[in-house]
Amino acid sequence: MIYGYCRISTKDQSIDRQIRNITAEYPTATIIKEVYTATKVEGRKEFNKLLKIVTKGDTIVFDSVSRMSRNAIEGFELYEELYNKGVNLVFIKEPMINTDTYKQTLNKNIPLMGTKEDILLKAINEYLMALAKEQIQIAFNQSEKEVKDLQQRTKEGMATAKLNGKQIGQPKGVKLTTKKSIEKKEQIIKYSKDFKGTLKDIEVMKLIGVAKNTYYKYKRELMEDLSNG
Repeated sequence: MIYGYCRISTKDQSIDRQIRNITAEYPTATIIKEVYTATKVEGRKEFNKLLKIVTKGDTIVFDSVSRMSRNAIEGFELYEELYNKGVNLVFIKEPMINTDTYKQTLNKNIPLMGTKEDILLKAINEYLMALAKEQIQIAFNQSEKEVKDLQQRTKEGMATAKLNGKQIGQPKGVKLTTKKSIEKKEQIIKYSKDFKGTLKDIEVMKLIGVAKNTYYKYKRELMEDLSNG
């Protein structure tokens, strides 16, 4: 089975490019899509589901190594784990670290001769294995570095904008009105005993399906609107 894993971290990114790149080389791949995720594997629901079902002989295709992980240690450990499980990994933009390439390197071991020269041959074989692993680690290290560089540029950009007097984020005290917030506030008014209803706060939260912090935020804004009205 061939799986193509595509992931984007923010709503400003497009997942279509990754899908095109993968299906261009693997048209029969089953595409797994993940949106708005963190850089680490933890918390990626679709990827974790995939990791549970892949078996020996299956293939996972990534557009680039950064789509698998942007944490160097985690990425390399996961690579080794899947390799040892017999799962093939393909990175379209970094083919030099595909598991097939890695496997070929390990299989190039020079046969021992049963002589004292075996000490040297064994050292050469170990060097080739270490070199292959180093290439994989370098790829994941570079992926992690790109994330840190982006975070630093963003931080510096925000600091510069702030110094120039630009508003960063939502101004304090300004309420963000959305279709969802309007709907939930109407439900709070309807069901809460502090307004027109008969239910306690915890009961309203469960009924309308909002988190505690969000619920009290909406309720506070409703109270403010009443007091100002």
